[in-house]
Amino acid sequence: MNLSYWEYKTWFQHIDFTIVGSGIVGLNAALALRKKFPKSKIAVLERGFLPSGASTKNAGFACFGSLSEILDDFNSHSEQEVLELIKKRWNGLQLLRENLGDTSIGFKNYGGYELFVKEDETFFSQCMEKLPAINTLLKPVFKKNVFIETMSGFVFQNILQNCIFNPFEAQINTGKMMRTLIKKCVSEDILILNSTEVTTFSDQANIVKIRLNNHLEFDTQKLLIATNGFARQFLQETVEPARAQVLITKKIDNLNIKGTFHLDKGYYYFRNIDGRLLLGGGRNLDFTGESTTDFGTTELIQNKLEQLLKEVILPNSEVEIEHRWSGIMGVGQQKKPIVKQLSENVYCGVRLGGMGIAIGSSVGNELANLL
Repeated sequence: MNLSYWEYKTWFQHIDFTIVGSGIVGLNAALALRKKFPKSKIAVLERGFLPSGASTKNAGFACFGSLSEILDDFNSHSEQEVLELIKKRWNGLQLLRENLGDTSIGFKNYGGYELFVKEDETFFSQCMEKLPAINTLLKPVFKKNVFIETMSGFVFQNILQNCIFNPFEAQINTGKMMRTLIKKCVSEDILILNSTEVTTFSDQANIVKIRLNNHLEFDTQKLLIATNGFARQFLQETVEPARAQVLITKKIDNLNIKGTFHLDKGYYYFRNIDGRLLLGGGRNLDFTGESTTDFGTTELIQNKLEQLLKEVILPNSEVEIEHRWSGIMGVGQQKKPIVKQLSENVYCGVRLGGMGIAIGSSVGNELANLL
């Protein structure tokens, strides 16, 4: 690597903390470290020219779980574990708003709706039976009922007239959120190096040696891994990648849809943004194929998203697709994130379970607090 003396000394010498991953967890960890160790040298390494993974590629839902998702969690978690998960997500969202400000993240509290197709009427009835119990469970956190049966008031096709409304759910602009986080880090003298991929590292008890894809090697006192869906490249932890595909329409005249919407246990989701409709999901159509770290879209899922858009969500509108993309989440059998010390000088904060917006800020703080 042909670095000058100035470049190496400024960016790669005497580093106290190196963070791998410049997403919401990595940058929040950096800011928390700056508060704890105000004179330290902190470097954040990002393999993409923008944050890779899911932090800038998600749908911008400030949510903590639809009713059916919460009920499904009881199949693999205890009641107390589910309550703690939701409390962590809710507190994390408040921390995000407090740290960055509602205007800077495009926060809009329009509420969230869980919809059910007519073929799922029995499932809707089952959810309604459990609704009072879930509201009682969540009352200590929210102080009032979270889930309310209501009529959607939207003209959808093949959707039950009644739905479940959540007044606490909101939407944000994740591009604005990450730009604000980056700006805050730069103002705190935190070095962010994009297009810088870590290939290997070695904890040598008193130092961690890091090697980059451009063959550059340097030392750091502590290494924090915040790569979420890409974590298995470095870790032996139980976290798997999960690709989420998204599309967005061109501007739609007189679009009257406002809020965040969940369908089919949260496997499909959509929202309004800038006079457009954003729609994502479909991972349940091919769990194996979507357990990948490769970005991209597939005909199977994109065709299903377009079908939902044109036959269910906006059946009487002329709709054109403007853009498609995907993001990589980190998931596992358990939804609790992994925040732990791995060796003498290496730590990780990964497996956000598709709830990065909700818990990324708090996971970043937890990660920093391990040191």
